[in-house]
Amino acid sequence: MAGVKAPCALIVMGVSGSGKSTVAELLGRRLGWRFEDGDSFHPKSNVEKMKAGHPLTDQDRWPWLNAIADEIARVCNKGEHVIIACSALKHTYRDVLLRGRDDVRFVFLKGTQELIADRLAHRKGHFMPPGLLTSQFNTLEPPEASEHVITASIDESVEAIVDGIVRQLKIDGGKSRAKEPRAQP
Repeated sequence: MAGVKAPCALIVMGVSGSGKSTVAELLGRRLGWRFEDGDSFHPKSNVEKMKAGHPLTDQDRWPWLNAIADEIARVCNKGEHVIIACSALKHTYRDVLLRGRDDVRFVFLKGTQELIADRLAHRKGHFMPPGLLTSQFNTLEPPEASEHVITASIDESVEAIVDGIVRQLKIDGGKSRAKEPRAQP
C-alpha cells in the first residue's frame, strides 16, 4: 500500500444474504489472506435458535462477538492477516470486534432489502431462514465514515465487488504483500 499500512484484519459485514462469505473468501484469495466465516464462531445454541426462526438477542451475540475479537487479536498480534465475514450490524458490536484497534477495517456490503430477499429465496443449505431478514434490516446501523469503513454495493458481480474493495484499500492485488509459500528443495 502506498504509504499506508495494510490492516491486519478485514471484517466483511452486512445483513444475511448480502454475500459476506462469498466476497470475503474471494477477497482472501485475491490478497493471499486467510478467510474465516464468522458463523463458525457461533455457539451451537445460537445456530439452533436461528434455525428455529428466532432472531438473536444481544445477550446471544456477546460470546460470539468476543470469540471473533479474540481471533482478530490473536492474528494481528502474530503479524498475520485475516478476513472475517461477520454481520456486525450495530455500532456496539463493531466496538466489541475492534477492542480499540486501529489496524482493522470494516467492509460494508450494502444492498436493498428486495435484492437480498431475492437472493435468500434462492439460497440453499444455510441455517439463517429468509424470514429473519426483516429483523436484520431493523437491527442494522450502517457504519459511519468515522468507523473507517469501505462501502461496496452488492449489485455487481462478486469479482467487480472485490476489485472495488481492493482499489479502496489501495492494495496492489495483494499477492506481492502476502506471504508466498516457499518452494521445497
